Amino acid sequence: MNTIINFSAPAGRFLIALIFLMSGVNKIFSYAGTQGYMEAMGVPGFLLPLVIITEVFGALAIILGWKTQIAALALAGFSLVSAALFHADFSDQMQMILFMKNVAIAGGFLILIAQGPGSYALDNRAKANKAKA
Repeated sequence: MNTIINFSAPAGRFLIALIFLMSGVNKIFSYAGTQGYMEAMGVPGFLLPLVIITEVFGALAIILGWKTQIAALALAGFSLVSAALFHADFSDQMQMILFMKNVAIAGGFLILIAQGPGSYALDNRAKANKAKA
């Protein structure tokens, strides 16, 4: 049972962060289209680099378990803001599902903040090094 527990944390971090990593990389390769979509939704296109940085670096931090709580807070906030900005048309069932997906992901990040990164996280190495010092 300990093996399952030890591997569930890094697997969970990877799975919850993967959507942001893929989305951020996709935005790099479809920059103009993404910028146009943002502007059509009333969000200034000049924010796209910040969005890409948040998604890619936040996802990598979560996957590696580095500065996990800060990255989880940033991505939880990002999820809630993007839900409100892009998926708040509740007359469209698909948009409601996407809204709830973002809310659920934010909930997962809040649990990560509360529980910490778990095993196989760079944050644990930093704590161990501080304890030795």
